[in-house]
Amino acid sequence: MDDVVFQAIKTWEHVTSCCFRQWRADSHCNQLHGYGLTITLTFESTVLDHRGWVQDFGGLKPIKQWLESCFDHNLLVAADDPAKDAILKLDLLYHCAKVVVLPAIGCESFALYIYEHVRDLVQPPAFLRSVEVREHDGNAARVIRR
Repeated sequence: MDDVVFQAIKTWEHVTSCCFRQWRADSHCNQLHGYGLTITLTFESTVLDHRGWVQDFGGLKPIKQWLESCFDHNLLVAADDPAKDAILKLDLLYHCAKVVVLPAIGCESFALYIYEHVRDLVQPPAFLRSVEVREHDGNAARVIRR
């Protein structure tokens, strides 16, 4: 079965409700707004483990906890956002959700950020094939390993 590839797909629907802005946007996206993000991880392997699985989903609890700590009920700000300092003060002044500084903001950037964190946690022979981040049914972005 050399031509067979197995994939296991784990989706956390609306696992993280967060607020952010894409400060470079020429649209309403440059304003603070929120989404309940859905995150999908696709694992791949050419062989199954001793249980007949690509990935033990029960072993993903630390990844879910990390996702929640980074995104859930947090105010996300890009490291290069010119309003970053003012946004960081919101946490102190108004007791808003935790403010988290990320390298960049947007579904594509979130997918890459998650991919870079999770890929080294996957045990061979499986590997992380892709990460999809979905704002809602109409908007999503995916990072795929070549």
